[in-house]
Amino acid sequence: MKKFQMLTSIIFLLTLSLTAAACSSPASKTVFFSEQAPEAIGPYSQGVRTGNLIFTSGQIPLNPATGEIVSPDIRVQTKQALENLKNVLQAGGSDLDHVLKTTLYIKDMDDFNAINDVYSSYFKEDCPARSCVEVSTLPKGALIEIEAVALAIR
Repeated sequence: MKKFQMLTSIIFLLTLSLTAAACSSPASKTVFFSEQAPEAIGPYSQGVRTGNLIFTSGQIPLNPATGEIVSPDIRVQTKQALENLKNVLQAGGSDLDHVLKTTLYIKDMDDFNAINDVYSSYFKEDCPARSCVEVSTLPKGALIEIEAVALAIR
């Protein structure tokens, strides 16, 4: 019985100290921007960092200089979306090697294999977790949009 009371007291003290630590240091949010990726086309940020996590907005295949879709070809669009994602991650203090999860929104599931061919050239080892969803439409007529959650490395 005394061991149980001691264990309960230790758990209570640990819980109390963790709660105090969590309350004493509120999470902060830092918005960041890359000039090497397209500007946001709505009321959102390219990326947000909190602690050691980075959350990116979905990147579509816009040419950052022109704001236009790069090509009607899904392979070219996938490459541009990944380049835009890479540039946003770099602005936030990360890179593609530290991506934990991606979400792909694609216009046509028949493009899945072509997308994977390009995607696999960017994520070669220890690939991030991933979801892929077919959607009816994407901004500016894009065929693909990619968002990510990554670890901050600097």
